Formats: sequence, structure tokens, C-alpha cells
Amino acid sequence: MRRFADLYQRLDASTATGEKVAALVAYFAAEPAADAAWAVYFLAGGKPRQVVPTAVLRATACRLAGIDEWLFEECYQAVGDLAETIALVLPLALPRPAVASDDSLAFWVEARLLPLRGLAPEEQAQRLALAFAELDAAGRFLLVKLIGGAFRVGVSKLLVQRALAEVAAIDAKLVAQRMMGYAEARATPSAERYAALVAPLPAPANAAAAAAGDAAVAPLVGQPYPFFLAHPLQADPATLGPVDEWLLEWKYDGIRAQLVRRGGQCWIWSRGEELVSERFPEVVQAARALPEGTVLDGELLVWREGEVAPAPFQLLLQRIGRKTLTKKVLAAAPVAFVAYDLLESEGIDRRGEPQFARRALLQRLAGLGNAPGPAAVAVSPRLQPAGWPEAAALRGAARERGVEGLMLKHGQARYGSGRTKSEGVWWKWKVDPMSVDAVLVYAQAGHGRRASVYTDYTFAVWSRPPRDAAEARRAVEGIEAAARGDAAAAAAASAATEALQLLPFAKAYSGLSDEEFAAVDREIRARTLNRFGPVRAVRPTLVFEIGFEGIGASARHKSGVAVRFPRMLRIRHDKPLHEADSIATLRALIGA
Repeated sequence: MRRFADLYQRLDASTATGEKVAALVAYFAAEPAADAAWAVYFLAGGKPRQVVPTAVLRATACRLAGIDEWLFEECYQAVGDLAETIALVLPLALPRPAVASDDSLAFWVEARLLPLRGLAPEEQAQRLALAFAELDAAGRFLLVKLIGGAFRVGVSKLLVQRALAEVAAIDAKLVAQRMMGYAEARATPSAERYAALVAPLPAPANAAAAAAGDAAVAPLVGQPYPFFLAHPLQADPATLGPVDEWLLEWKYDGIRAQLVRRGGQCWIWSRGEELVSERFPEVVQAARALPEGTVLDGELLVWREGEVAPAPFQLLLQRIGRKTLTKKVLAAAPVAFVAYDLLESEGIDRRGEPQFARRALLQRLAGLGNAPGPAAVAVSPRLQPAGWPEAAALRGAARERGVEGLMLKHGQARYGSGRTKSEGVWWKWKVDPMSVDAVLVYAQAGHGRRASVYTDYTFAVWSRPPRDAAEARRAVEGIEAAARGDAAAAAAASAATEALQLLPFAKAYSGLSDEEFAAVDREIRARTLNRFGPVRAVRPTLVFEIGFEGIGASARHKSGVAVRFPRMLRIRHDKPLHEADSIATLRALIGA
């Protein structure tokens, strides 16, 4: 545990890629396989379910530190991170151990951490107190992160794969393939699984076998391949060369997935390496018609009978959120798998073959439909414009077709791993985002290096367009009166403005520079109306242009609207408050 905490500190303190890889290599080279297995799991994004409620963590920290809940809350507001707050207040009451606990990471997780789940709160508090007494501040910080499922550090999965490849003296691409599904929620790290990650390659029987790739370790039954990711296209596509050198397809707005057909079974893996087969039984049933030894890359979409385009992404989200898939649910939101690449056929890894060759194999594949449709596994249509101007026209009409734009894949591209250009190039040529001008109404501190800066914002639009600046100002006065508990003044303002109000509809935390975040942070602190735990209600004064990829009706939100991938495009210092958009603008975008 102590050595993993030291690794965390080294990774968190460095911004240099080389230093991070060196720290990872040193750790994996020295640690037992059981510890390394859990380290890979956490560093690759694995998150066990929270084993102790936050309330128990806070109460235990207050009791051990001898402070009141209000003081802990003030500390938390200043620090912005629960684990860091607990690590800072605990040394006030607990002496730092002369020698930090030297028990292994695997022991701490398997014997100390995971057994906490399901215990009575009193027992959890007692065990937490013993654990905190054995750890120094860095260990306590890490323990709370692991307990709460909030472990994050500035290292990518790609760097972990590079480090493991260096330790094992094997190709990083092979490590990436072996790691697929390693951090899946139902997976349990073990020394045996780690040994399989870094196992040396068997020697080929002869030169011909080596040339044919016989030395590669065959994937486990049901295991997918690493996903190949596209780059956003910013330049004029005419600079890419003749259009006929490229494979053009629609960029669907669904869930990226791989469909694996091996060993008489079918598996569906999301891009997040989550096994989701049981959520899409109709796709699994349709995939049984595919030949053995087939792996497809594609998109999961809701596609209704007779429709020429997929349903909005929000309907797919509703389908995923259902715990029980009744006949009614399956009929209301039938899911199809639209394939646009063939990664394996007849048990042969095809990723090293050119894009056009893989496409030809895909189109000839038995059991694959020629057109997308409900409860089917079908091939993605290939677009063949006469030139880039015609391709641009197709892109311009993408939103009307229920897609996000175009995918451009070079005909000679191999299927790589991650977002790389070494194997070939994929571009995503998306339509420009939809946008509205919205008002900042709530703020929360960020995480990591932004833990002390308010960077996570909630935005609202008007319930109707204000008549003028005076009416908008009167509505804000009502908001301020409600915040200070003056019900009479709030009611008077509401009556005067005919219940004009701001309706929250989106949260965003990206799009601004560090300097802009710092400036907005100062505004938030100066104009805070109320606090709700870590969240501040802010006097509505700042207008932002908010961009998003999709929009749909939502019964879960007060505004009745949900947007997809919201982000801040710019601060509208030029836009007065009363000219911010209203809910009617968002509803019109849904209709469009």
C-alpha cells in the first residue's frame, strides 16, 4: 500500500510523460504480481463499488480529528476534495506512525477494503479508525480514494501499456489487446491475470509461422480488440487527396461497440470495455447467424421498423437505464448493431490488412444484413460522393438524417490501437455543434489541479424571453430575495415578472482556458447567493455560449430538455442578461 501511495504521488507530481513511464516501470518491475494486478486495475480505470458511505467517512474523520461537522465542511469547501480533506485533518488527532504500514496493496484491498461493504456503520467506523492509524497522510488520502471509487491520477491507459510492455519486453499493442476488459466491473484482478498480461511470446515453430503471426497470443474467447479512435478533422478535406482514396460513412450517434462471435457464443463490448451483452438480447440473437471467429466493430443504435434513420440517442439511454427488459421495452426501442469494420474473420486477425480489403470482407460476410434495421446486425452504408464538395453537402444534411457527420477512413489504413496515426488515419468530420446563450447559475469546484477553482458550472435559460433588461433585473432580484429567505420580496418579484425564471438545463466543465476559469472563479466567489454542500448558487450575471452535439426531450429534468456533450464555447461578455436564450429556443432545436 505504501509503495502504491508513493507511485501515486510521483505520477501526480509529474507532467512529463517520460517520468511517468519510468515511475510505472520501476513499480511494476519491483512489485509482486498480486500487487501489480491491482495497480493495473486502478490505473486502467477500474472502480470497485463504494464500500463505505460518504457520511460514515466524514463522521469518522470528524470524530478522530475532534472537530465539528461545520468545521470539516469549511475545510472541505476550501480544499474541494474529500480524500484530501480527510488526510489533512486527521493528523491533528492521530500521531503519524513511526513506520507506515508495509502490508501489500493486494492485502489492503482484498482483506481490509472490500470486506467493509455491507458492515454496520459502527463496525465500518471502527475499522476505518484502525486503518487510518496505520497509514501516513499519503496512505490515508489513497485509502479514501479507493474506498469511494474516486481514484484518478494523471496517467493514461496508453502509458500503463507502454510501461508493462517495457517490463515484459513485448509489443505494447499486444499488451493493449490483453488488457481489453481487464478493468471491467465484474473482473477481479489476480496474480494469474497479471502474469497473463506480461507473459513472454512463445517461440514460433519456424520462420514461416513467425511471418504468419503464429507467435501472437490468441485472444481469450470473448475478448475484444483495442478500439481504433478517430481524430477530429479541422482542415479542408480537399487537402487529404482524391475522395476516392477514402472510405466515407455516416458518423452515427450511438454506443461504439465490438461484437465478438467465438466458441459458439456472442459477446458485446462497449468502448469503455464494459461487457453489455445482456442489455441487447436481440443483437446477440441476430449475431448467431455470423460465422465463428468473427469480430465486428460498429455502433449500437435504436432503429425502429420502417425508419430510414436511427432514433435519437436519448432513447438508447432510456433503454440502457432499464433494469428489466420487458417485451414492451424491447418493442419500443429495438436496437441494431451497425458494423463498419471487420477485425477478425475465420479466426484470423484482419487488423493489419488495408481498410478497403477489410471492407470487402465485411460486405461478403455471411449473416450480415445489407441495410440497417431493427434487431439486426447490418453493414454501415458506404457513401461514394463524386468529390469533396458533394461530400460537404452530405455532411451539411447529416443532422437531418439523425447522424453527427461523416467518418473518413483512408483506404490503406490499418486498424490501430487508440488514437494513433501510425497504422493509418481515421477522421471524424462532424457537423458544427448546436449552441445557445445560457446563464451561469450554479458552480462547483473541479478535481485534481483544479480542486480549489470553481470550474464545474450549471447553466440555465429563461422560461420565456424577458421583455427588457428591467424585467430580467427584477427576476434576478427575486432570486436574490429567495436566497436570503425573504419570501415576501421573492413573491412580489415573481408576480411583477409573471413568474419569469431561469431553468437549469446543462452542466459543463470544459472549453475555457485556465485564465478564463480563474476570472470566472473570482466572479463566483464575489457573487455567491447560497451554498448547498460543495455547490454555490451564483447571482445570474454571466452569459456563456454553450455548444452540444445532441438534444432531446427529458422528463427527468425540470427544463424538460437534455443535451449531449455540453461544453463552453465562449464567455459572452457582449451579451446582456435579458438577451440570453429561452427554453423555446431549445425546444425548437428538438423539433428541428
